[in-house]
Amino acid sequence: MKLSVVVPLMNEEDNIKYLIEEVDKALKDFDYELILVDDGSTDNTVEEIKKHMNDKTKLVILNRNYGQTSAMAAGIEVASGDIIVTIDGDLQNDPSDIPMMIEKLNEGYDVVAGIRAKRKDEPFRKFLSKIANKIIRKVTGVHITDYGCTLKVFKKDVAKNLQLYGELHRFIPILAEMYGAKITEVPVKHHERKFGKSKYGFNRTFKVISDLMYLVFMQRFGQKPMHFFGTVGFIMFSLGVLIDFYLLILKLFGQSIGGRPLLTLGTMLILGGIQLITTGFLAEIMIRTYYESQGKKPYVIKEIVTKDSQMRVES
Repeated sequence: MKLSVVVPLMNEEDNIKYLIEEVDKALKDFDYELILVDDGSTDNTVEEIKKHMNDKTKLVILNRNYGQTSAMAAGIEVASGDIIVTIDGDLQNDPSDIPMMIEKLNEGYDVVAGIRAKRKDEPFRKFLSKIANKIIRKVTGVHITDYGCTLKVFKKDVAKNLQLYGELHRFIPILAEMYGAKITEVPVKHHERKFGKSKYGFNRTFKVISDLMYLVFMQRFGQKPMHFFGTVGFIMFSLGVLIDFYLLILKLFGQSIGGRPLLTLGTMLILGGIQLITTGFLAEIMIRTYYESQGKKPYVIKEIVTKDSQMRVES
């Protein structure tokens, strides 16, 4: 089976030579291709790749910087292997773990994710990562230990259907779970960065939170948005009606209600509820248009078994 190793790169000129050598050393017994995706580097990353690439290396150059998710998606699109591996280009992930992960994949899994067992990063980054992983596991129900580890091994059909957009590479296990993949995880080695500097900072925390909110919504209501908007809208509308009905009773008994904040709250709840219900209808129409206009289906058939095919397999 052919193996495709996808590596998104951004200003990693000093790591290229060693990256190509380490991958070739680790996969010398495999039929593999190494896909290096340059994500708008401003240093000599592209020149270094051209200088050190071998006959198994494929260079994909993006016309500008799009971010790690898009670079990863571009590499996966180009990949021709039956098994696809994603790995960082900073040499902190170790390519020597890939054969072990492929063996685990062959036990019947669709995705094998790495856990950085002895992570060589700053204590503050490890602290933030630990909290983020715990929150993501709690709100999504996808129990992966280390969401931040790029080293992952996929079956081709899963990788090709991840639908990576924006900055969703951090949440690949959730996307794979939504696709219906069987996921497991294994401890992998992690090294200190020798060259260059990390592209990650505290400002990414807010992006992670935004992406997580989107994914949780898609995970639970992606095919039926009306279940979210309609439910919340109906609750708001009902509360508004109850409040205004209560105020109507008071008015009938001669009390003044014009200056009460409760009247404003009731009216706002009714209007907000109507807006959310209307949004739900529009979202349902958009979902229908999304699938029907592109010939997409809201499901994936994993296998079709007939008696004849089963008999052939058994024989």
